[in-house]
Amino acid sequence: MSEQQRPEAEVDAPVFRPRKNGQAQSVSDELAAWMTTGWADTELRDLAPIEQAEHTARRRAALSAAFPGDRLVIPSGQLLTRSNDTEYPFRAATDYAYLTGDTTDGNCLVFTPRADGGHDVVLHLKPRSNRDNGEFWLGGYGELWTGRRNSLGEASDLLGVPTADVRRLPAELRADASVTTRVVRGHDAEIDALVDELRADADDEARAKSARQDEDLGVVLADHRLVKDEWEVAQLQLAVDATVRGFGDVAKALPQAKDTSERYVEGTFFLRARVEGNDVGYGTIAASGANATTLHWTRNDGPVREGDLLLLDAGVETTTLYTADVTRTMPVSGTFTDLQRKVYDLVYEAQEAGIAAVAPGRPFTAFHEASQRALAEGLVEWGLLEGPVDRVLELGLQRRYTLHGTGHMLGMDVHDCAVSRQENHLYGDLRPGMVLTVEPGLYFQPDDLTVPEELRGIGVRIEDDVLVTEEGRTVMSAGLPRSSADVEAWLAERLPR
Repeated sequence: MSEQQRPEAEVDAPVFRPRKNGQAQSVSDELAAWMTTGWADTELRDLAPIEQAEHTARRRAALSAAFPGDRLVIPSGQLLTRSNDTEYPFRAATDYAYLTGDTTDGNCLVFTPRADGGHDVVLHLKPRSNRDNGEFWLGGYGELWTGRRNSLGEASDLLGVPTADVRRLPAELRADASVTTRVVRGHDAEIDALVDELRADADDEARAKSARQDEDLGVVLADHRLVKDEWEVAQLQLAVDATVRGFGDVAKALPQAKDTSERYVEGTFFLRARVEGNDVGYGTIAASGANATTLHWTRNDGPVREGDLLLLDAGVETTTLYTADVTRTMPVSGTFTDLQRKVYDLVYEAQEAGIAAVAPGRPFTAFHEASQRALAEGLVEWGLLEGPVDRVLELGLQRRYTLHGTGHMLGMDVHDCAVSRQENHLYGDLRPGMVLTVEPGLYFQPDDLTVPEELRGIGVRIEDDVLVTEEGRTVMSAGLPRSSADVEAWLAERLPR
């Protein structure tokens, strides 16, 4: 009998007892017996594979080829406690979702090496709740509490990979402790501890080697994710398009935001993210006025005032966990002041220079250097920095006002593939299929005495998502206006007259 066909009731499970405030509660034998009967067969049959199944199969094959003879352990992650007995919404570990298409908690993908150099790949999952021992209605994570799960057979059909009960995973790993085991760490403490147990008898040198091997697994996975296939690009475009609509929602809601706070902006965008996707891809930055000079302002509790600029940095995450990352800075009143326009237009010029530098075969750093040069030239021209421009750039003096790098890779993580090898990423060349952000900014702190008083408290960032193509580039977020004139025209169409 194959793993995916094994009846789930064959795995021994404890009898569940209801508990309240930590104390066991009584259940009559009659009720317990009755709850085991009268349930329809809900097994789903003849299921077609999910859309990405052919892609995840190819990814698993590539990972297998990279680590012949090694056992690979990639967990999905566990629920995290928010407070007492409530959890944060679950988001599967990126590498796990990339290799399986599954986004549920408490699971683990395992590559077991074969003698021929390949691997047997099995997805260890939580099965359906047991209806014979009371788990499904008495346990806090039973299906009557948290919703129906796919059976092991259903999951195998949908995901295109053999499945097994995750409760048997510890015994299976312990059964062959001698094989070299690599694990993606940091997502499941129990699995991390289990792998450490397998290495318990190793000396310090061997443990250090094992730690490097774990890190290498994460690096290789990040390397594999650098170039997106057509399906991934389409998912990212879905995320971007939903994000564009979310920005439009916010523009229409600016009058209500003025009556409340930045939280109205955050909540307005979140509604779009939940309606069209899984969630926001990262904590929304809704920064009005001087809050825009704080790079990662996520408190979103400040006032939205007439005459201020609103910096909105937000992205919708799709149900397949691909995220957009877009920023616009818009005048709350609908029109830039002359000074605001001056700052905005310099950032726009810097972004134009950065986008123009994105092309296959160009260094990853080229777009950052082009944007920083444009900003430095403007700051020197304004008299805020002493030239020449090359001196400013060599010493990095513009960083007082520009603060951050000009972009990053984008994909299933908002800062995607961050642990990939530097020669493939930071110091490598761009390749078709890579997706990155271009996001220059200027931030004049409210207490910065090196700038004129009228500039203090102004923060501007413009960010777009850019696909590297064979011919050059495509701005995936082109549906949102970028120039100051176009932003004003866009707002005029959405703000009440």
